[in-house]
Amino acid sequence: MASKKTTLSSKLAKQVKPEKPTVKTELWDIEELPSVAAARYFSPVQTRKQRQVNSLPESNLPAKKSRLAGISKTSKIQMGKATIVKCEVVPECDKIPDVKAEPANTVKIEEDFPNINWLQHLENIRLMRSEKPAPVDTMGCHKCADANANEKTQRFHILVGLMLSSQTKDETTFEAMKRLKAQTLTPARLKDLPVEELERLLHPVSFYKNKAKYLKQTSEILVEKYNEDIPNNIKELLKLPGVGPKMAHICMATAWQEITGIGVDTHVHRIANRLAWLKKPTKEPEQTRIQLESWLPRPLWAEVNHLLVGFGQTICTPVKPNCSECLNKDICPAAVLPKKK
Repeated sequence: MASKKTTLSSKLAKQVKPEKPTVKTELWDIEELPSVAAARYFSPVQTRKQRQVNSLPESNLPAKKSRLAGISKTSKIQMGKATIVKCEVVPECDKIPDVKAEPANTVKIEEDFPNINWLQHLENIRLMRSEKPAPVDTMGCHKCADANANEKTQRFHILVGLMLSSQTKDETTFEAMKRLKAQTLTPARLKDLPVEELERLLHPVSFYKNKAKYLKQTSEILVEKYNEDIPNNIKELLKLPGVGPKMAHICMATAWQEITGIGVDTHVHRIANRLAWLKKPTKEPEQTRIQLESWLPRPLWAEVNHLLVGFGQTICTPVKPNCSECLNKDICPAAVLPKKK
């Protein structure tokens, strides 16, 4: 065994090691290197075929359209192993309105919303309202004005319709408005109308005697102070006899096309409590309005009254709500469903 080891050692000693290749000014081709060198210097060296392909002249064919062709002024940023493409200008987006971002401390987060399902509630109510018309759609205060009257008179009609609508069904209010308009409904005419005659025209509107008194007092103020028009701001509308916050905010939206707040009537008050859209349950509509305005995005204020009133007239009714027909039945805290047998 010893002789064999010696023989093997002598053979290894006599073996001639390959010399390291001479450095060339141009790139090496793998085929030109000895096997050991090829293994050692593989990374920075091309094969002959790769070099020949890379040295070909550029093609005259049009380049393939990049997925980023619509983007101009781009730059690449290396983040670890990933390459991020930063776009400065996207022509397709030039029609997007310039919306100023809200300060970080004003951005609403989930904790600001009393119920995390509120947006799904809203979308479902929109869908139900689109499929099932309600009395408010055709007989609400915005439908009470005479389309043939001038704008000033139409605004007065809207205000009168709102004053009559308190705790009264839209159908009853609409019929009373038809009787009043048949008598030429203007502040000057209403001011001079005998109170007994006005009461007869208003009946069976709820609290028609009180409302007749308020209408005459309001008409006198409008004639003396506003040239038979109605005030164009919340502060002065609330000074009119018989006009509360709900009426004032709805009047500003429908008569003056200005959103100043949410009109909360008995329907909005009831549904907001049932859906737990309030941080604390409320007993009065005005308390409900304050809470809703504290978190509900302002762009939704314009539609929430009309949306919930119609929903309350058709599905989420006061005494026996039709929970089985409601799309929110599985996410409504107040849903009353028949027990499964």
